[in-house]
Amino acid sequence: MTAALGLAGCSAGASSSGGDSGSDTPTTATIALTGPPTNLDFTTTAGSAIPQAMMSNVYEGLVQLNDAGEIVPSLATSWEISDDLKTYTFKLEEGVTFSNGAAFTAEDVKFSFDRVKSDWVSSLKAKMDVVESIEVISDTEVAVTLSAPSNSWLFSLATPVGAIFTPEGVADLANTPVGTGPYTVEKYTPNESIVLDTRDDYWGEAPGVEGVTLKYFADSTATTNALQTGDIDAIVNLQAPELVSAFEADDKFKVVDGTSSGEVSLSLNNQAAPFDDVRVRQAVLYALDKQAIIDTAWNGYGSAVATFATPTDPYYEDLNDVYPYDPAKAKALLKEAGQENLTVEYTVPTRPYAQAVSEIVVSQLKDVGITATIKSAEFPAVWIDEVFTKHDYQMTTVLAVEARDILTVFNDPNYYIGYDNSKIEPIAAKADAADEAGYIDGMKQVSRQIVDDAASGVLFLFPNIVVSKANLEGIPENAIIEALDLTDLRWD
Repeated sequence: MTAALGLAGCSAGASSSGGDSGSDTPTTATIALTGPPTNLDFTTTAGSAIPQAMMSNVYEGLVQLNDAGEIVPSLATSWEISDDLKTYTFKLEEGVTFSNGAAFTAEDVKFSFDRVKSDWVSSLKAKMDVVESIEVISDTEVAVTLSAPSNSWLFSLATPVGAIFTPEGVADLANTPVGTGPYTVEKYTPNESIVLDTRDDYWGEAPGVEGVTLKYFADSTATTNALQTGDIDAIVNLQAPELVSAFEADDKFKVVDGTSSGEVSLSLNNQAAPFDDVRVRQAVLYALDKQAIIDTAWNGYGSAVATFATPTDPYYEDLNDVYPYDPAKAKALLKEAGQENLTVEYTVPTRPYAQAVSEIVVSQLKDVGITATIKSAEFPAVWIDEVFTKHDYQMTTVLAVEARDILTVFNDPNYYIGYDNSKIEPIAAKADAADEAGYIDGMKQVSRQIVDDAASGVLFLFPNIVVSKANLEGIPENAIIEALDLTDLRWD
């Protein structure tokens, strides 16, 4: 989940246009994002803003996810899986160094994976619980043995829990990250910007720019104005889709309409009245005209999904027909539950997408007899404290961008949704230990159960609209994992 920022290095987009080098080709790039990180340490701080900036750019893992959602090598050149599906033996890249000059070896893999269990605070640490032992075979080979087969574990290595650290580089992760990636953090200004400097000693193919400034904006109008005036070079995840047509009509810019793994949720607190009653939750889902929400709030961009399984997930199944738009059915369920003329509090974070959808959701719920009162919550600080941490809410909306997060959200009754996972837990466990076909079938069962229980709603799958100067290349088209991989960034 994420938020907003803006400034610092103000002239980076314009003055980077190569004046000092005698060339018209820029040497750096400035990219606008929403959702500033509160620090740079994703091992202790929840949310997607930190890994968006740090993963693939500063930190790398043994594997990564490509733009099509496939697991591909990164710091590992290859891996083998034992016949019992429990031991993964990785061969590692040679000649890799961290940004502090330390050599990358298998010892760093062991240190990093062990540290997830011992030092991480983030709930993501649970993804490494299945690891039973780690054996350093040589500097370039490491074997990881799991307590049970796990289809999801290798994928987890492409997420922040798979980030590789060096023991000498973890003293101040919040401000001074040390990784093997193509960039280092030159300057971090909280709530404003992160300046990344391209490493001269990067082990892989270096980016085609000398540096990148990630600049955070809370206001979509200010963001688009900055691109039009040349203060920035690109906008990732454009928060003003109504302006797309203007950029498409201008040959100085290009627009890419990609997909993402980000669900704009209508999260219902399953452990708080009235949403502890499945009939009330179902009534809310029947009351939603999702296409109207997409068309009105996001100018038709985005697509309908029923739960936190998306089309890039191997187990995705279209379940949108389970709750068609049916206000009469919604009213009948509310009457059955004794909750006619219901009033609820709707906690809305201060993000453009949330503000755009909230008024429409309120209107649609009013049509079936639910009065939703909007409570604005500053994001990230207030929303994370009240909703995510304290679970002090009834209904909220947030953009959940973590890839394959269905079990993160619903297979933990202590998560902020508060869903009773007793039905799905054994199904998910069996699926994780099965072969590929069994995994896919089991996870489909999990998705169906979550939808049947109306655990929470998804308003739409967030599009990844990227607008940039026409000659800037290498920004990923899709955002199906938290990382904004800028390794291929270059000017043509």
